[in-house]
Amino acid sequence: MAAAAQPWKSLLCCVSGAGAASGDDDMPSPRRRSQKNRERRRLLPPSTSSTASRVSLSSLGSSGPLTPEDLSLTLSSVFSGSTALHAFTYADLRAATGGFSRSNYLGCGGFGPVYRGRVGAPALEEEMEVAVKYLDPDCGTQGHREWLAEVFFLGQLRHENLVRLVGYCYEDEHRMLVYEYMSNGSLEKHLFKSLDGAMPWMRRMEIAVGAAKGLAFLHDADTPVIYRDFKASNILLDEDYTTKLSDFGLAKDGPQGDATHVTTRVMGTNGYAAPEYIMTGHLTAKSDVYSFGVVLLELLTGRRSVDRARRPREQSLVDWARPYLKKADKLNRVMDPALECEYSCRGAERAAMVAYKCLSQKPKSRPTMREVVQALEPILDMNDYLQIGPFVFTVIVEDVNEKNEDKGKMVDGEKVNMRIETTVQEKRQSHQDRHRQKFPNSAVHADVVLHRDGELGPHISALRRHRRTSSYVKERGA
Repeated sequence: MAAAAQPWKSLLCCVSGAGAASGDDDMPSPRRRSQKNRERRRLLPPSTSSTASRVSLSSLGSSGPLTPEDLSLTLSSVFSGSTALHAFTYADLRAATGGFSRSNYLGCGGFGPVYRGRVGAPALEEEMEVAVKYLDPDCGTQGHREWLAEVFFLGQLRHENLVRLVGYCYEDEHRMLVYEYMSNGSLEKHLFKSLDGAMPWMRRMEIAVGAAKGLAFLHDADTPVIYRDFKASNILLDEDYTTKLSDFGLAKDGPQGDATHVTTRVMGTNGYAAPEYIMTGHLTAKSDVYSFGVVLLELLTGRRSVDRARRPREQSLVDWARPYLKKADKLNRVMDPALECEYSCRGAERAAMVAYKCLSQKPKSRPTMREVVQALEPILDMNDYLQIGPFVFTVIVEDVNEKNEDKGKMVDGEKVNMRIETTVQEKRQSHQDRHRQKFPNSAVHADVVLHRDGELGPHISALRRHRRTSSYVKERGA
C-alpha cells in the first residue's frame, strides 16, 4: 500500500479541488497548516457504537490531500476489530472471485460489474461470502468520487439497515469495494422482475419500515447524511429479507450550522428525485423523504416510478396515483392487482396517507423520516384481512330417469346413486366485489344483461333470419 500512496494523494486532490470547481461539492474554506494538523490529530476516539460521531467528507477534504495512512487512521478510529475495514490486494479479490469468472458474475450497475466471492482476513472470524464491486475505469473522475464516498461513508456508518462494507482495494488502477453478500438481491428484482408471484403485503411493509429506519439513521446522525439516490434497485435484501440500503456513491453531508440546504449539481434517478432539487439544486433531508414516498408508492401499486409503456397519463406514477391516495373509496384503483386484495385495508389506507404526505410539492410539508417510521410501524400489527370462511360445493351425480336406470354405478353387485361433496376454499373477493360491498348503490355496478338470439324467443329469431333473405332485401329496395 505504500507504493500506492502517491496515486491516492492525486485522487483526493482531484476530488477536493475539481469538485469545488464544478459546483458538485461545497467545501469549507481552507485553514492554516497548523490548524489542519491539529484537526487531523483530533480524529474521533475509538468506538463501536453505530451512533458515534463521524468525520464529515467535506471537512476532511478541506484538510488537504489525504494519504492511505490518513484514511486508514480515520476509519479505524471509528470502528475497530471485526467491524474495521480491510484493505484487500488485487490478488486477494481475484482469487476470491475465481479470476472474476462469468460464473460468479452478479450484474452490472452504473459503478461497474459486480462479482460473487468468498474472502478471509486475519480480523475476520471465518471466511464470508461477499459481493465485489469493480469500478469501471471508464467512469473517470466521477467514478473515483463515488468510490471514495462509499469507502468513507460506509467505512464509518454501521446500522442493521445499511449494507456492510467489509473492505476495499486500491492498487494501481484497480479500485474495488467488498460488501456482505445479499442473497435475495434487490427490491426492484422482487417487485418488478420476479417469476415467483407477487410479493406478499406484509413483506412489502416490512421492507418499507426497514428502509425508513435506514434513512432516519442517516438523517439523525451528528453529521447528517443525505442519501440522494434512494430507489428500489438500491434496496437490498438478505436471506431473511432484512432491508439494507446500498450504493452510497452519491451520498452527501447534510447542511451544517445555520445552513438550510446544500447546493450541488443535480444527480440521481429520473422519477425518484424531488422536484425542488431538480429545479434549484438545493439538497435537504426532505429530498430523501420524497424519494422514499416514490418507493412506498411502488410497493403499494406494483408499478415503476416511470413506465413509458403505459398510457401517457399513467407513465409518471406520482402524477397518476397521488390524487387517489387520500381517498379511501378510490384507493382500490391504484392498489397492486397482483395482491388479489390480500392486504390490510386499514394498513393500506395508512401507508397511502404516508406516501401522500411524503410526495408533497412543498418540502416543509413533508414529514421527517423518524415520523415516517412511527407512522408505518403500526401497520405491521394490522391483520384486518377479509374474513371469508369455507363453503360446501356439492356435485350430485344420480340417475333420475327411469329409462336410464341401467346406467347406475354397480358396487358389490348393487346399483347405487352417487353424491359427491367437496369442500373448497373460496377465493378472496376481487377489487370490484369489495367496492360493491362498500358502495352498493354505485352506478358502476349496474347490471347490464346481454341476450343471445335464442333467448329472445323463436319469433324474434325467425324475423332476423327473414331479414337476411334475398327476397326481403329486394322488397326493401323497391
